[in-house]
Amino acid sequence: MFSVLPSARKVLNLIVLLIGGLLIAACQPVSMGGGGNSGPSIDPGAPVAVALLVPHGSANAQEAALAKDLESAARLAVADLQGVKIDLRVYGTAGQAGQAQQAALNAVGDGAKIIIGPLHAESANAVAVAVANKGVNVLAFSNNASIAGGNLFVLGQTFDDTARRLTKYATRQGKSRILTVHSSNLAGQLGREAIAKAAAASGATIVGNVPYDFSQQGVVSAVPVIASNVRSTSADAIFLTANTAGALPLFSQMLPENGLAPTDIQYIGLTRWDKPPQTLDLPGVQGGWFAMPDPQKSQSFESRFHAANGKFPHAIAGLAYDGVAAIGALAKRGGKDALSRASLTQSAGYQGTGGVFRLMPDGTNQRGLAVATIRDKKLVILEAAPKGFGGAGF
Repeated sequence: MFSVLPSARKVLNLIVLLIGGLLIAACQPVSMGGGGNSGPSIDPGAPVAVALLVPHGSANAQEAALAKDLESAARLAVADLQGVKIDLRVYGTAGQAGQAQQAALNAVGDGAKIIIGPLHAESANAVAVAVANKGVNVLAFSNNASIAGGNLFVLGQTFDDTARRLTKYATRQGKSRILTVHSSNLAGQLGREAIAKAAAASGATIVGNVPYDFSQQGVVSAVPVIASNVRSTSADAIFLTANTAGALPLFSQMLPENGLAPTDIQYIGLTRWDKPPQTLDLPGVQGGWFAMPDPQKSQSFESRFHAANGKFPHAIAGLAYDGVAAIGALAKRGGKDALSRASLTQSAGYQGTGGVFRLMPDGTNQRGLAVATIRDKKLVILEAAPKGFGGAGF
């Protein structure tokens, strides 16, 4: 459980964990070649060869454990498919771009028609470049929208998607003067840009931006600057890029202590504020808004994963399930071009572990997200995730 004020050592440890957690979103890729509008032709009457690239063999224990969960989720999806067969072939990447690239080439040589994975943005970029001239599309686990395009699609929930959902909700609730608070590293900068773009599209105004160094002292030093900016700009909402595993616990204590109580100004988070469960106890997050996948869908997947594997899945394991489910839905239609870019980006989207989602022509994705808050230390859904595209929530 979080202490009211973590020691300097605890906070620094949390910040290190946050850096690791954002690598998927923040890795800066090299430029990627285009993949055109086509994909390999498939035989509608034969099993579809799908390559799954996961970090088996990684020296990082958490990453190695995640690899197992991604594979288990993909296999659960294969078992759930009806009317279509998937020949799932798993390749280890050790979490390294070079090994991921070689695994992708081996997979295509083995007959893979599409690739799901790998994990990191740099690896995904390397894989997509390697197989672009072979007409093979890649559905990566990254949430870094800056690498998307050509034959590379990202499956992870992007900052752009989250910011769009929350700023639209905020303006409908009369909160349109937003002060952005972001770390000065790449992840924070990407978050700031996503919030700015979403605000412009939703009619909100960014009244200021407060960056902070990604350290305990950086957070402490930023608090009075944030308080001053709120007063000088008449901001009615503070949009934080901070994660619960890093700077958020400290901000959630110190900002109210500096006259910015949750009852006086609306807090909004670019990341989920309900995980880990201890976060629900933090006074400063009470009443804050954040976005999350459809909780009923997510809980159903987690329960089924637990029943099959004796444990609950990693938070992003469902992306592997989503990738297989999308491929299965397309292959079930029976077309030879089921895995082309045009087919992958069909507007109706797919049903995934966290609700409806679709792949966009620019390689990003849109997901149906719920707007949630924490009230009396309990998660409360303020606006349900949309069940389809074109309605409320998009």
